[in-house]
Amino acid sequence: MVGKRVKKKKMRTPAVVVLLAAMLAVLTTAGPRGVAADSPLESAAEPAAERTVPAVKLTPAETEEAPAEPEEAVPPEPFAPVPVGGPVEDTYFEDAAFLGDSRTEGFHLYSGLKAGTYYYSVGATVESVFSKDVETPAGKMPLLDAMAKEDFGKVYIMLGVNELGWSKTETFHDQYAKVIDRLREDHPDAEIILQSILPVSAKQEEKKSYVNNQRIAVYNEVIYQLAEEKGCALVDVAEAVTDENGCLRAEWNSDGVHLNGKGCRVWLEYLRTHPVGKTEAPAETEAPAETETEEDSENP
Repeated sequence: MVGKRVKKKKMRTPAVVVLLAAMLAVLTTAGPRGVAADSPLESAAEPAAERTVPAVKLTPAETEEAPAEPEEAVPPEPFAPVPVGGPVEDTYFEDAAFLGDSRTEGFHLYSGLKAGTYYYSVGATVESVFSKDVETPAGKMPLLDAMAKEDFGKVYIMLGVNELGWSKTETFHDQYAKVIDRLREDHPDAEIILQSILPVSAKQEEKKSYVNNQRIAVYNEVIYQLAEEKGCALVDVAEAVTDENGCLRAEWNSDGVHLNGKGCRVWLEYLRTHPVGKTEAPAETEAPAETETEEDSENP
């Protein structure tokens, strides 16, 4: 319209532009251009030699303990026969059973030990004790069946001399193991004690039969092995009656195989001084004088 002045609109700077300008100013004054002062890009670009790590003092509670060195494994002690102990009184044998052949019969008759229960038969083997009916304290039946009727704290076994003619020692090993297993089943709380086979005399050796000390040594190794395998105690009674030549001492046997009264008393003394388990030593008493008896020369 004529006469009117057109009023020009004043252009205002948008607020966003102002804000961007302010941020640019801050960035250009606070650090390297285009990168924030605490940007990880700056840290990555900084030379490793220029970085410093502040020392931190750890309190005792914060320090990590060094791992303990592993303890060295202690090897198990080698198996060994029952060592010398006691001596014990005869009451120690009151809860004992003695299982064996004619040698155990001689021990029963001539050792002088009144305590304990005896299960034996002439010619008994680690097989016949299962199957052969013989006279026992419980009547006529196999020895192991008779023993199953009673409770015992200790079972002493003396078997092996009648098995020396067997063709394989493995058969002796396996059958003897069955005897131990049966006794453990029938008497779970009893201590099973294996006794080494006694040697034979030099005169018996001269007969050149299968009943000889070389064969006995092989069978005793089997018994030693069984004691270790089955966790049984082993009482090496053979060493008590063996002479310097490895034979049964002449003055302690009656026929080259069986012990006489003197030999049986030596056997008993060995058992007294090699008890199994914890025992209390008896009061010291004066040993009775050795006397010759009729059974010293008899065959058991």
